Amino acid sequence: MTEQAVPGGKSGPDRGDLIGVGGMWLAKWSLILVSVAAGAWVLGWLVSALWVVILPALLAIIVATVLWPPTKWMMRIGSPPALAATLSLIVFFLVIGGIITLIVPSVVDSAPELVDKASTGVSQVQDWLKGPPINLQDDQIDNAVSAITSRLQDSGTAIASGVFSGVSAAGSILVTLALVLVLTFFFVKDGLKFIPWLHGFAGGRAGRHLAEILARMWATLGGFIRTQAIVSLIDAFFIGLGLVILGVPLALVLATITFLGGFIPIVGAFVAGALAVLVALVANGPTTALIVLIIILAVQQLEGNVLQPILQSRSMNLHPAIVLLAVTGGGSVFGIIGAFLAVPAAAVAAVLIRYVSEQIDKRSVEADQDELEDQAPDPEELVTDEDGNNKDAAKS
Repeated sequence: MTEQAVPGGKSGPDRGDLIGVGGMWLAKWSLILVSVAAGAWVLGWLVSALWVVILPALLAIIVATVLWPPTKWMMRIGSPPALAATLSLIVFFLVIGGIITLIVPSVVDSAPELVDKASTGVSQVQDWLKGPPINLQDDQIDNAVSAITSRLQDSGTAIASGVFSGVSAAGSILVTLALVLVLTFFFVKDGLKFIPWLHGFAGGRAGRHLAEILARMWATLGGFIRTQAIVSLIDAFFIGLGLVILGVPLALVLATITFLGGFIPIVGAFVAGALAVLVALVANGPTTALIVLIIILAVQQLEGNVLQPILQSRSMNLHPAIVLLAVTGGGSVFGIIGAFLAVPAAAVAAVLIRYVSEQIDKRSVEADQDELEDQAPDPEELVTDEDGNNKDAAKS
């Protein structure tokens, strides 16, 4: 780099050289970003091509996080892993089957009535918007209301196709469920052996990093799923209780939709709450609809400000904007299943980003030169308890 004299007797680099250095820096990082984008595109293509395998594996991992606590308890009292996993699976599917047997027939029978009432409610809202004090013009709301009404009338088919869109891409619902069942059994039965195997396969430093990341991801995913189930159940109970007390029809169906919607943060709660308010408006009038809206807002405030901070650690929280973008992106690509899987995927990705950030901090200029040679966790730091979870990760 050439030196150039400047007023005052001092010399410095030539402007052209500085511009060249900046251009080289920009070109280098542009090439890196293009390479990362190309890698992400290839990864997305592989996920799409292997969705028949990836979807059952993801669902099995989620079910395994739910079944691990009872399986762990049975293994602690002396039950063989295979027997403990089998009993957990049987009880789980009996409970799910019982719930489906009790609820699904009423949901199916009430679906046409629910759609009709929701459509009527939209029409009533349209009439209210046309009157004082809002006085909107017909052409300002007719198109939007027509689209909403059409979507509600087609909701039965849309929901069914949306729920199973990813499953249909996997080939067959029965085949997918069978794969989920088998994979869940092996994940629960042999999960403790996976991290030690991976540690040995990947080698010393890489194996320790992978073991730490996977232990944190498992803890985060399990805590997220169990927390969402508890929070959704509480929401559905209190909102459903309010609907029953107020005499709103289809209370059981609306409570069920509220519970299922809880697994799709922000969007699910909004849709379920709007449906409940519309049905109350049509069946019981505006006063009851206003009370239902107050109940829903109160329950959701209780959930957001009390339940989740207590039941879910701060390390698993994601900013609402990230949650909304994840749900929107997952839903647009993979339908309702994508919206359901989007937030767990974002939470797991956040764990990876935090871990990488920790390693970068350890290698920053604030560290001594001797510490830069090997920043992999020490073996003592990765001692796992009998559940296969990292003790230090559990403490954090």
